[in-house]
Amino acid sequence: MTQHIPHRQLRFFMTAVAPCPYLPGMTERKVFANLPFSDGAHVNDELTHAGFRRSQNIAYRPACDACDACVSVRLPVAQFAYSRSQRKILNRNADLSRDLVEAEATTEQFHLLKRYLAHRHPGGGMTDMGWSDYVSMVEDTAVRTHLIEYRLPSMDGGPGDLVAVTLTDLLSDGLSMVYSFYDPEMERRSLGVFAILDHIRQATAVRLPYVYLGYWVQGSPKMDYKAQFRPLEALRPLGWTPMA
Repeated sequence: MTQHIPHRQLRFFMTAVAPCPYLPGMTERKVFANLPFSDGAHVNDELTHAGFRRSQNIAYRPACDACDACVSVRLPVAQFAYSRSQRKILNRNADLSRDLVEAEATTEQFHLLKRYLAHRHPGGGMTDMGWSDYVSMVEDTAVRTHLIEYRLPSMDGGPGDLVAVTLTDLLSDGLSMVYSFYDPEMERRSLGVFAILDHIRQATAVRLPYVYLGYWVQGSPKMDYKAQFRPLEALRPLGWTPMA
């Protein structure tokens, strides 16, 4: 087996202490590194397997002194069995089209993101995101990434209304859902859950074993939805292990 030799050694940095966005009264710190353009795809693979998440050209993971609540989780798609409620969500959204597009920002996506943030995360760290910030979020990277656009059926032969978008990295062993947003007025469709279910279908179709969901934080309402997907694997000190 040929050993992969990185072009240069990564340098890791620590952020300052800041309020935790998930657990009230707690603080957070992160360790992060810049992903190299010449070797970004492979480095992103390796760091994701080690519990890091990507944001633009940076990979980060929590490094809090007094808390280890943030746990990296992934879905082993071969073992996943759809529940009755999940099948209903798939059927409810069977009319949506799904298009894989290049990682290029559009104003249509940006306007949907702003509506989503205003409704779902008012006052959050991304609420003040401008157009140039969104362009950087989508396009500023050298990894294997793409967007998935979900649309309603067209009424006039053109593209239907955009209702959900995911920014997804292609890894050597799976799909990593970097960020998702959707129409906040379509609660009945459960579009956030649907996007995950659809990525499970995509990974199955191309024979990739995992869908990476980022961090699960026990006790955080923002993260509760991830626990409904079982079986789920969590990254522990001894490696990826099934969650009880």
